[in-house]
Amino acid sequence: MKTNKLKDQIIKIFWITFVWTIFSLFQFLISYNTVRDFNCDLRGIEPIFFFKSALFTGVLAGLVGGTIIVFIWERWLRSKNYAAALFHMFLSYILIYLIVAIPTEIYFQSQEFGAPFFDLTMIKRSIINVFQLNSLSSFTTWLLVVMGTLIALQIGDKYGPGVLGSFLLGQYFQPKREERIFMFLDLRSSTSIAERLGEVRYFNFIKDVFKDVTPSILYSKGEIYQYVGDEIVVSWKMDKGIKNANCIHCFFEVQSTLLKRNQYYKENYDGEQPEFKAGLHYGHVMAGEVGIVKRDIVFSGDVLNTTARIQSKCNELGVNILLSKYLLDKLALKSNLFHPKTKGNMLLRGKQKEVSLYTL
Repeated sequence: MKTNKLKDQIIKIFWITFVWTIFSLFQFLISYNTVRDFNCDLRGIEPIFFFKSALFTGVLAGLVGGTIIVFIWERWLRSKNYAAALFHMFLSYILIYLIVAIPTEIYFQSQEFGAPFFDLTMIKRSIINVFQLNSLSSFTTWLLVVMGTLIALQIGDKYGPGVLGSFLLGQYFQPKREERIFMFLDLRSSTSIAERLGEVRYFNFIKDVFKDVTPSILYSKGEIYQYVGDEIVVSWKMDKGIKNANCIHCFFEVQSTLLKRNQYYKENYDGEQPEFKAGLHYGHVMAGEVGIVKRDIVFSGDVLNTTARIQSKCNELGVNILLSKYLLDKLALKSNLFHPKTKGNMLLRGKQKEVSLYTL
């Protein structure tokens, strides 16, 4: 999970850096063409120098800003209210802008006047230039770029990893048949917990639980398909779910995360300790866009009903996780980590054929 998390974060930083660099170079092209269109005297001006400056700005801004966005700002947006998060981000944006703008201006001045990069006189001149009024345009432009990036990341969070891209590319505009793994995560003893905590505290309890387990789902390459009351429906494309047994590791990572937060729940929710039970299965589904005003990508197929029925057997069999033999046969589980135990063949409600179930 830690490897998947770091990999996802590095990929995000890479794309932010790439897009911001393209934007910086685009700015250079617009400025250069504008100067040429007005027949300005370009003698003594080397376009390649300004091109390099734009490239340097984009890469530095992307690496610094992308790292801060991925490792700090995203967490703020997910854990704080938007007003407080945006205020903190605006203040830190000013700091980031200065970190990027001052070295860029020093580089520009050193190239133009042939002075050493660390010449104190040139550094002072560069700092003065950064704080001049004509730099406000650059400050505002990059502020809009940063906000646009944050909005894109938030929209991505809204739909889930990979789903926004599928929408934009129209991959599910026409229904398509896919093979997917599903996991139904259901909170144990939710009814009794709700009675003890009351409506308001139980809502906050569920909110905290979902917030805590979400990283475990995302970094196991899972897609959160639906929240249904106190239940989370998670989906994987077959290759992602099978690789490194991501779908199985996800469940145990969720349980481990909640166990680590045990003290928090004890102190804030009268000693209640959240724990999930899960059912897993795989099969073919039809996937496609539905709705006009609130468009969404939905899955339909027998695999969802079967997975829900498998999960409902957890209480009866006294286990936290059940998976079908169909899925178990697809997984290359490491014997030193997992020890599958058969729970027998079960005739699930609404099914005509028995399903062989295993626990771990």
